[in-house]
Amino acid sequence: MEALKQGADALFILLGAIMVLAMHAGFAFLELGTVRRKNQVNALVKILVDFSVSTVVYFAVGYSVAYGTHFFIGAEQLAAQNGYALVKFFFLLTFAAAIPAIISGGIAERAKFWPQLIATAVIVGVIYPFFEGIVWNQHFGVQAWIKALTGDEFHDFAGSVVVHAVGGWIALGAVLLLGARSNRYRKDGAMSAHPPSSIPFLALGAWILIVGWFGFNVMSAQLLDKMSGLVAVNSLMAMVGGTLVALLMGKNDPGFVHNGPLAGLVAVCAGSDLMHPLGALVVGGVAGAIFVVMFTLTQNKWKIDDVLGVWPLHGLCGTWGGIAAGIFGSTTFGGLGGVNLAAQLIGTAMGVAWAAAAGFVVYGLLKATMGLRMSQEEEYDGADLSIHKISASPEREANW
Repeated sequence: MEALKQGADALFILLGAIMVLAMHAGFAFLELGTVRRKNQVNALVKILVDFSVSTVVYFAVGYSVAYGTHFFIGAEQLAAQNGYALVKFFFLLTFAAAIPAIISGGIAERAKFWPQLIATAVIVGVIYPFFEGIVWNQHFGVQAWIKALTGDEFHDFAGSVVVHAVGGWIALGAVLLLGARSNRYRKDGAMSAHPPSSIPFLALGAWILIVGWFGFNVMSAQLLDKMSGLVAVNSLMAMVGGTLVALLMGKNDPGFVHNGPLAGLVAVCAGSDLMHPLGALVVGGVAGAIFVVMFTLTQNKWKIDDVLGVWPLHGLCGTWGGIAAGIFGSTTFGGLGGVNLAAQLIGTAMGVAWAAAAGFVVYGLLKATMGLRMSQEEEYDGADLSIHKISASPEREANW
């Protein structure tokens, strides 16, 4: 019976890992559909290569930083318990690799290729797992300190703060240091519109992310007997809440409609195991509103050229999710309890501060040493031709 449970647990978390791995296709197509045609190939290549670099670095360094264990032992030991330790690594890797995938959307269309890969290695190897270990592995006694202070630990079931807020706030530093795309904000005060190159691909990316997110959230239980249908339905409710509010506030704009569900899902991660489904609906709806309002403000008023709106979507909606878990996870709002707002505010603020500082330090050093931006000519030609020497749909020779 024990062998059966071990096999079931390994399969459960492996299926979660595969579903979150599939989300990286969602990141790729969301970016591909949003950027201009001359940068579509670059979007696809970046996500796959970032994931590959993340895997090697997290296997060799990052996982050990977060959890204090390593894989430099014999395969016989690694295969114990149906290889559960390995598939748990695979699952948590897909979370870690989401950080560079998030950042990629913010710095699209003008960032150099190789400096971003170096940033990926540093972020996935050290920056992300350092905070991951604090929240999910009791490092440095921070959780014990928060519990002694407030009565509860900081609760982040599936990474609203650990993954999304951290990714979004690191991205903000990268976007600000990189600067806006050429001619995006003109000297006469006018703005050049860069509409999405492909709404169908953008929508496909959003749908792949939505479906994969149920692996992201539900399988965060990590053991089959801890699986909760509450997490699944809360994720569903937050997703539709975000969609409907983004539809209304975004005035039928398909870009907002397809990012709305993602905003809701980002926000519900932290408290998806505690909230009542109606609470999750509200949390998702608020996140949809945050995304529409803040995306518009950053792009139009503040002139921050965050191409996919990753700071509003992941940074701010993730921050809201961390706080919302302390409100809607409480028994007052029909939740299961065991959380409080003070603990959530402290933990969320720590994640935001760590990520924002790290973003400016990592990308600031890269800017000072290697440079972050393509040349003006390369940017004009597009990342596809400048970096990869081919466009997404090359024109065929007419006389072949």
